[in-house]
Amino acid sequence: MSGHPLAVHTVTLKSSGRRFPVAAGESVLEAAQRAGVALPYSCRSGVCGSCKATLLQGRCEYPRNPPLALNADALAHHAVLPCQAVPVTDLLLEAREVTSVEDVARRQLDVLVAEKWLLTPEVIGMRLHPAAGERRLNRLPGQYIDVLLDDGKRRSFSVANDLRADGMIELHVRHVAGGGFTTWVSERLQVGDRLRIEGPLGTFVPREDSERPMIFMAGGTGFAPVKAIVEHFIALGTRRAIDVYWGARSADELYLRGLAEHWQRELPQLRFHAVVSDPARAAGLRTGLVHRELLADQPDLSGHDLYMSGPPAMIEASHQAFLDAGLPEDRLYYDSFEYAPDVLAQIIAGRAGIHDPAL
Repeated sequence: MSGHPLAVHTVTLKSSGRRFPVAAGESVLEAAQRAGVALPYSCRSGVCGSCKATLLQGRCEYPRNPPLALNADALAHHAVLPCQAVPVTDLLLEAREVTSVEDVARRQLDVLVAEKWLLTPEVIGMRLHPAAGERRLNRLPGQYIDVLLDDGKRRSFSVANDLRADGMIELHVRHVAGGGFTTWVSERLQVGDRLRIEGPLGTFVPREDSERPMIFMAGGTGFAPVKAIVEHFIALGTRRAIDVYWGARSADELYLRGLAEHWQRELPQLRFHAVVSDPARAAGLRTGLVHRELLADQPDLSGHDLYMSGPPAMIEASHQAFLDAGLPEDRLYYDSFEYAPDVLAQIIAGRAGIHDPAL
């Protein structure tokens, strides 16, 4: 016996011809992951749209969360969200695959807090090391981890550094007023404390099969996975042109601006663009919305690869604008901050609108 749940439907991916079974009540994404097929995803909640695929044949339902990331036009063109879609029949999908993550096993491990420091009054830096007897977590730059809480809840954080031999994991945690977990991290978590984590998660990873110029856009602590991927390409010795845009409300929220400026000084092909949305707190920096400033510089994106990471509101505002500027959708890679399930339930119920997973 295989131990796998009994399949009731089959999903076929048109581009590759790969097929995998889906058990009763299972989402397309869950079934794909169980079968070792890597479909793109980020939030796993139906909010960000990074997993969007096209349904060519068959029917599915959304018994868990509504597909908030799909507007009426997308639905009219048979778009589906595999992270929430539960097949009612066999399905034929047009979906992207991220084969580079297929051999990276997801697992749980204990880590110790090795360092904790303030990046800004609202952003905490942490470095975690595997606890004694634990193997380092194998992962790709840009992926994230879940911190597992005692009450069964979990909080997601992007890893801000490339893979290291000692297994160190760097996190940038934004403290949210009234947020129970981030308040605990800010006020009570100590160096030497033990955490249980699971990972790696996500498909926001480097695509190395291209020589096109790259644009990275980050909002707030969305800089963390961007930092990891940019440093990965730097370590590879890439000669591709790189533009890094980082947007925040105020100049002091660009908490590693010095590092990004260092990249620009050291690498002739890299340009850094700091953008602040509040002119009163810009401290002489460029002002505006970061995606609009990017398009002012790069009105034609047809020859680029673009990576973006940040709050869902930023992702939503930027996505169609970048496609309208000529960027093919299969060259737009993004990581939208994940809503924790309890926070998502509030959003769906209309009681809150929170744009950070670390609450």
